[in-house]
Amino acid sequence: MSRLAHGASIIRAKVRTLPNTPGCYRMISASGEVLYVGKAKDLRKRVTSYTLPNRQANRIQRMIAETATMEFMTTHTEVEALLLEANLIKRYRPRFNVLLRDDKSFPYILITADHPAPQIAKHRGARNRPGQYFGPFASAGAVNRTIVALQRAFLLRPCSDSIFASRTRPCLQYQIKRCSAPCVSRISEQDYAVLVEEARDFLTGKSDKVKQRLSTEMQAASDALEFERAAKLRDRIQAFALIQSRQDIYLEGVEEADIIAAYHESGHTCIQVFFFRNHGNYGNRAYFPAHDKTTEPPEILAAFMAQFYENKTPPRLILVNEMPAELGLLTEALSLRAGAKVEILEPKRGDKRKPVEHAMLNAKEALARRMAESASQAKLMAGMAEVFDLETPPKRIEVYDNSHISGTNAYGCMIVAGPDGFMKNQYRKFSIRPANEEAGEAPIEPGDDYAMMRQVLMRRFTRAIKEDPDDARDTWPDLVLIDGGQGQLNVAMEVFAELGIDDVTLAAIAKGPDRNAGRERFFMPGREPFSLDHKHPVLYYLQRLRDEAHRFAIGTHRAKRSADISKSPLDDVAGIGAKRKKALLLHFGSARAVAQAGLTDLASVPGISETVAKKVYDHFHQS
Repeated sequence: MSRLAHGASIIRAKVRTLPNTPGCYRMISASGEVLYVGKAKDLRKRVTSYTLPNRQANRIQRMIAETATMEFMTTHTEVEALLLEANLIKRYRPRFNVLLRDDKSFPYILITADHPAPQIAKHRGARNRPGQYFGPFASAGAVNRTIVALQRAFLLRPCSDSIFASRTRPCLQYQIKRCSAPCVSRISEQDYAVLVEEARDFLTGKSDKVKQRLSTEMQAASDALEFERAAKLRDRIQAFALIQSRQDIYLEGVEEADIIAAYHESGHTCIQVFFFRNHGNYGNRAYFPAHDKTTEPPEILAAFMAQFYENKTPPRLILVNEMPAELGLLTEALSLRAGAKVEILEPKRGDKRKPVEHAMLNAKEALARRMAESASQAKLMAGMAEVFDLETPPKRIEVYDNSHISGTNAYGCMIVAGPDGFMKNQYRKFSIRPANEEAGEAPIEPGDDYAMMRQVLMRRFTRAIKEDPDDARDTWPDLVLIDGGQGQLNVAMEVFAELGIDDVTLAAIAKGPDRNAGRERFFMPGREPFSLDHKHPVLYYLQRLRDEAHRFAIGTHRAKRSADISKSPLDDVAGIGAKRKKALLLHFGSARAVAQAGLTDLASVPGISETVAKKVYDHFHQS
């Protein structure tokens, strides 16, 4: 029996017990990989279609051939099935689905409401802090630029509450005219509240009203010969112009909308999303969803929108350059998520058509740039195959490096690169841990780079053998690069020999004499050390890989070291949280003084009971 017929027979066996109700299904391979997630108005009818594979497209036939089992979840409605499908796709990332890549949460601007002098800040994540949120913005850069302009226009403080409370004189933000210094009462609470209200008005689309008021005040100050005040108001008006000058396209008369434009060429797609909120353009972002080359644009667009709005609230209006598949179902699902009616429109003419065309042009240009970069990257991959004697261009390259200071806060790090560039979601960090002597591991001496590298490689590839022995999930590298020379290469060879790995190419990259870039030497098993011409494009690429590994390893090490430096001895005391630690430090002045305090003194601290005081005392006075 062929694999295709075998897969169809497995699906046929599942159909017999399926209900005629809405739901989702997962097609799973023999290794446990989720191949595809689908939804259905009628599970039994939908899955039955897979039992006749000869009527399916090649992509579906490949999927059926790899199917070893299926799992099902019923829902009350088809809309619930669509929402569940989007959730499951994002969780399992099946390779036969249309996949939305790089779906990070979007940043917002927050004007806080839990302090007499509200703060303006960038916010990402759950909206737990009291205040008013404005967004989403397309990127952190868009938020930062807007906040700087808003500081100039409204002089709101960006500092945290703790810094605000500790100020005794104005900071640099006051000197460069980006803050009114409410921390040291250079402005009254009442006047600061007026600035906050003006900022809220501006961010909610009432910019004309605010500008008119400021212009009137500036003219009045000028007429009264108060030129310094008039100049300050002029600077604030100019800051408004700076914010609005960045908005290159507008939606006349629309308070809130998203523009989603897809451009499809040669089996690749770019989708541009523009965000309009409070009558303003909050920026745009390009997406390149992964999909089979035969997938049609309406299907790509529908899958993208379902996944895109899975973790964010849709606006009331979504403008598209092409209607997505299953429009009615998608509209109903988005309306359910938004808690209000959502409308999806494809404008053919008028004021709304121009910004959609602009978004589509952006998508076309972004896809052209992406494909040009991919072509360059493909040449580099072909060059890598030639330099390192690989049979085919590598699809996954892993680079390893260690970082520590005299053996302290030691970390090993792995970066990953491929045909599409750096794969940052695949990066891994390994905290170097004491050797397990019961398992026969030798202790790691501080600063022993060889032992550290051995531990990192052993952990990485032992897990790979356990979780993905057949490379069904594409988690195995074609090429492993070690930062170091022959010694580091020998360690990697020993690990691979011990684990029985013989189909991954190993190489080490060492800096040349005087550690000069461009004179690197490369070491490979069974091959004399060699160098590349200093103008060789592959050498530049290898330097980028090594530098990225350095950056990631050093950044990880520094983060750990900073955390250790800021750690207090009180952190190790059971039952002492942030509030009690603060109370003890405020009372005694330092952790050392707390450690030397008597039981009675500890119990006299507000918020510290006798039981907690004894815990603290016992912690520092254990024999």
